[in-house]
Amino acid sequence: MLDINLLKNNINIFYKKLKSRGFILDINYINDINTKIKKIKFEKENLECYRNKTSKKIGFLKLAKKDYKTLKKKVIECNKILLKKKIYLCKLEKKILKYYYTIPNIPDEKTKFGKDFKDNFEVYKWGKIKKYNFKLKDHIELGKKNLDIYNASKMSGSNFFILKDKLLLLYRSLIQFMLDVHIENHGYVEIYVPYLVREKCLYGTGQLPGFYRDLISVKFNKDKVKKYLKKEKFFLIPTSEVPLTNLFMNNIITENKLPLLFVSNTPCFRNENTSYGTKNKGLIRTKQFDKVEMVQFVHPEKSNYCLENITKHAEKILKLLDLPYRKMSICTNDIGFSSSKSYDLEVWFPYQKRYIEISSCSNMKDFQSRRINIKFLDKNKNKRYVHTLNGSGLAVGRTLAAIMENYQCRNGKIKIPNILKNRYMKGLEFI
Repeated sequence: MLDINLLKNNINIFYKKLKSRGFILDINYINDINTKIKKIKFEKENLECYRNKTSKKIGFLKLAKKDYKTLKKKVIECNKILLKKKIYLCKLEKKILKYYYTIPNIPDEKTKFGKDFKDNFEVYKWGKIKKYNFKLKDHIELGKKNLDIYNASKMSGSNFFILKDKLLLLYRSLIQFMLDVHIENHGYVEIYVPYLVREKCLYGTGQLPGFYRDLISVKFNKDKVKKYLKKEKFFLIPTSEVPLTNLFMNNIITENKLPLLFVSNTPCFRNENTSYGTKNKGLIRTKQFDKVEMVQFVHPEKSNYCLENITKHAEKILKLLDLPYRKMSICTNDIGFSSSKSYDLEVWFPYQKRYIEISSCSNMKDFQSRRINIKFLDKNKNKRYVHTLNGSGLAVGRTLAAIMENYQCRNGKIKIPNILKNRYMKGLEFI
């Protein structure tokens, strides 16, 4: 969430910045509700003042043993009016808060203006794209013995997959490899998190209210759960960014503990409605997939520097796997709802002859910490909001697909990347 006081005092500036990312701030709506709130608060304060003065008079009359029935009736009537004012004020505050939750983050000054993904620009490319002297296969054909989409769709519908045998070993090895690099080389602490979260957690990170259709909600059997579960909505996590970022909900962190770096591997669940064409088939876009996610809680003055670092941490995985990729800077109208600045890493897929996103790294600044209420105590004992960052390190299914296609051989076998061969794949050289 944005700084509401800053928004109110600089509403025209915020309007222009939000317009650059395709969001039209309804200034009239905000001003209208805030004017009503101000008026109700003023009326409420006057009524409370009148009630308090009248109550004191009643007290004096009681001591003097004089009649106070008329004044008591006035206090009772005043309380009834006050109650109505409080209910109306509460409705107005909920109404404006609901609207504030729909406002995306302000783009960073270094986030370049753009209308859509076509305006994202390439920062640089890394790695040499291999030349093949044989007909290339896609990862589905390469994995036809150990990658089963047909039976997965029979069980669960479209956009699911089954892995088995040595291909599954490679998949699991990638997860452990990614975690080891981030823990041993980059200083992250591994966290095991729940895969089911309350609705408020998704509001906190910004997936709600705007992306409700992309989420998978869970319904409990009402006869077998506690009463409090009936009143709450639960969702399967779309990414471990959600539980990781909510670790410090309503908490204050001491400054000397920053930065805090966490990494987690979890399945991710998304209601992908994209058409199942050539560009999205197989492991490219699925409703359930594994991802190694990095989340950082950092000092506000260091978050832009940390964005460069967290992106390098994701890049390190691609470099060690020797997968060609490019780094893209995302424009204003293509950054995520909660992001102020983002980079995408796109890995090369030789069969499709194109780069496909495999990691997104973003600086959320204080947008999420305001929604979740995560602060730190600085040297002057002032409470300030931390800045949060997150990045995929990496999406496991797409990494597996990229290895299959980039490391394919003429005979249809897949060569194991050197970095994985001995420590993770038990010396296996080909699948």
